[in-house]
Amino acid sequence: MASRNDHSIPLRAVRQLRRIRMFYAAGALLWAASATWLGREAPGSRQMWVSVLFLAVFTGLLSVTSLWLWRRRPVGAGGGARHAGARGMAAGRHASA
Repeated sequence: MASRNDHSIPLRAVRQLRRIRMFYAAGALLWAASATWLGREAPGSRQMWVSVLFLAVFTGLLSVTSLWLWRRRPVGAGGGARHAGARGMAAGRHASA
């Protein structure tokens, strides 16, 4: 017998992937700015190459995370799931005055 909250595990994983994707995007932006700044101030320095290396790492992590999220997307999903049918049926049950 399956547990009651089997569906919540993938949803949690998707939420966590979205949060970590934002972290990787911020890291890639930070290291891009650092590599650009150091490329102007001290081109070819060790600090510039370390910044470029971290930029490559964060960009790779961001792309892998985005790919995982893209694959987790349901087929034909234009947006989020809509569950408005229950509200529409409840409105018809009220007695008229």
